[in-house]
This record gives sequence, structure tokens and C-alpha cells, in this order.
Amino acid sequence: MPAWTLTSLELPLRFVWKISRNASTAKTNLIAEVAGRGHTGRGEAAPNVRYAESPELLAEQFGALQAAGLEQAENLEDFDALLGAHPVAHALSFALEAALVQWLAARAGQPVWQWLGVPPPAAATPTAFTLPIMPPGEVAAFLAAQRAARFQLLKVKVDAAGGLDLLREVARVLPGHALLVDGNEAWADADGLLQFLAQARAVPGLHMALLEQPLPAARAADYHYLRPRAGVPLLADESVTDAADFEDIARQFHGVNVKLMKAGGLRRGIELLRRTRAHGLRPMLGCMVETSLGIAAALQISALADVHDLDGILIVQNEPFGLVREEAGALRLT
Repeated sequence: MPAWTLTSLELPLRFVWKISRNASTAKTNLIAEVAGRGHTGRGEAAPNVRYAESPELLAEQFGALQAAGLEQAENLEDFDALLGAHPVAHALSFALEAALVQWLAARAGQPVWQWLGVPPPAAATPTAFTLPIMPPGEVAAFLAAQRAARFQLLKVKVDAAGGLDLLREVARVLPGHALLVDGNEAWADADGLLQFLAQARAVPGLHMALLEQPLPAARAADYHYLRPRAGVPLLADESVTDAADFEDIARQFHGVNVKLMKAGGLRRGIELLRRTRAHGLRPMLGCMVETSLGIAAALQISALADVHDLDGILIVQNEPFGLVREEAGALRLT
């Protein structure tokens, strides 16, 4: 039977990672590994404080799974039965499933995408690159240092207090550049957001191509009101949970950002991307702050998405695995 391990990985970041909820200069992710029968599979967990996940919690849950017979789960059916009886955080579920799928695909002599039954990833997948919240006076130097203009789409993290000033400076430095503006639930209600959008439309050179989760997920009624009035396509992130009603999501948003860490696995991510498209919504594949281990797993199913925000490896200092490289704003599997 296969042997499992879970190890902690400290990841210093290349710059301060600040969003509307928190800021950090380092992340602690966990690497799951399964080995046996001449093959190895690995997966990555990036705990998310938004969902009360922590490295300590995931390590505790992994220990409980081992005690419950994780090493006896040599196929997805047994794995699903084990996690059904012993639920764990979604980030850990993704890491374990990604490792198991990689192990099973290697035993079958197939790449992961083929084993999962999805189209192959493109040779090069353009990714958005994210600008965290920062003082407007630091924007020009940051964009120059990161050579951000090479990315077709720039994602800009904003909050309600300083978002407009930040966008104004980005538009000054890179006029006309397509921006994906991410509010991470920063605005309280639709009316306040509509005032912000009206002001943003008056900013010279500002090209807001997409707007991601500006209001809290609980504000469904506000999203119903906002959708026909925003004047920019709205992407759901935190609003898409295990219990999400996609017919209602389609009345609130124009697209969905699917993150495998939040979905809890490759198979659930595939399901969400397919349901997104089936409901006339634009599918996007996103990430957390991750190494190339997590990003490489996402690239295996990337053909199912229209937009890709997989720049987690570009935030990590001294990325340790080298499974993905970025060239001219696009990602390639090595």
C-alpha cells in the first residue's frame, strides 16, 4: 500500500501581499506526497484564513486521516469514502487528491489531464499578474520592477478606501491596459460600489475589463441589483461555495473564478468550470499564493477556462520546484 507524508513549507514572498482582508510577507503551505509501486505523487495545500484554514489545522486533519486508514485508499472511490467519513479543509482535500491523481496517472502511464478526461493544456497559457494593495506612490516602481506590462491582463487588488487612487495611478502608468479589479468583498453594498464605478469611468486611461467579488458573498440581493447596472462583467469568487445555486449565480454574475484550493480537488474544479460554462458564465481558473506544484496541477485542467489567473508562483521568492516557467506573460509546464 502507498505511504503518505505531509510536510510544511515556509515561503517568503517577493513583496508584501496585501488584499482588503489582510497582508503578509510569507506563507506557510503544506506538501502532500504519496509513494509506492515505483511512483510518487505530490500535491500542495495553501491554507486560506477566509475559510478558517491554518497549517496547524491541516496537519491535525492529516494525522486523523492517517489514523483512519489513508494508506489503504489506493483509488479515488476509497479516497472519497474516507473523506466522506472524515471531512477535511478544502485546501488539504485538494493537496491529497492532486497527489493521488498524479500517482494513479503515473501508474497508468498517462499525463494527468488525459487520466482526468479533459482536453490538453495549451503549450503556453497566458496568466494575469496581480498588483497587491499599496500606496499609489509605489505603483510606478512596482510595475517597472515586475515588468508588469508583459502580462495581457493585470489584476489589481483594491479596497473601498483607496481603490480609486490605486487604479488612477495604474491607469496613468499603463493607460489602456486591461485590468481585472478584485475587491475581495471590500464594499458594503451595491450603491456604494456603483458610486465607485461611476468615478472610475471618469479616470483617463482606465480599462476595467473585469470586476471580481466586490461585495460580500452574503449580499446576493445587492448582486442581483448590481449585475445589470455595473457596466463591467462581474466575476464570482467567494460567492461560489459547495452549496452554490448556479442558476442564481448566473443572475448575480457574468463569470466565476474557480480556485482548486477552494474547490477541494481537481475533479470538483472540473465540475465547477463545466457548470460555469453550462450556465452561460465565463469560466476563470485562479489560484492562491502557491508554488509551481499547485500551479502545475491547475494547468492540467486549464483548457476548461477562458481566463487564467495563475500567478501564485510569481509572488513566491525562490520558488522551490521549477515545474512551471513564465515567459512573456504565459505559463509553460517544464
